[in-house]
Amino acid sequence: MFRRLIVASVLLFVAATAVAAPAESFTIVGRNDLRFSQDHITVAPGQKVTIKLVNKSHLPASAMSHNWVLLKQGTDAGAFDNAARSAANNDYIPKSMSNRIIAHTAMVGGGHSDTVTFTAPKKTGDYEYICTFPGHFRAGMKGTLTVSSTN
Repeated sequence: MFRRLIVASVLLFVAATAVAAPAESFTIVGRNDLRFSQDHITVAPGQKVTIKLVNKSHLPASAMSHNWVLLKQGTDAGAFDNAARSAANNDYIPKSMSNRIIAHTAMVGGGHSDTVTFTAPKKTGDYEYICTFPGHFRAGMKGTLTVSSTN
């Protein structure tokens, strides 16, 4: 009986792994015009996702740094951005709203990059991503990650 349980468990694990969506990787450039190079990404529910944020700016980091912050559904991005303004000592990630974040990169200056890997939400729908460096979100540095079972 115990042996059958182990065999059944192994077969279930193999079957679940076989139907899981393959990992997706995206490279997003934070541009000087305060836009992401990709403002829309589509992934499958529960899919492993890697985002590499690259900042190709030649401006000083104090003037043109970027991050990539994926927010949970229902999060007011404007309110999150407002709170981020007072979080300079934490790369403009407000600790008081950390429970509203799915994933984020570090703040990167020109010539640098950072990578984050996370599991996409299982709930389908749209999730907003933003840059929280002061003024960037308000200027339009944002995008949408769509979780869809019909990629």
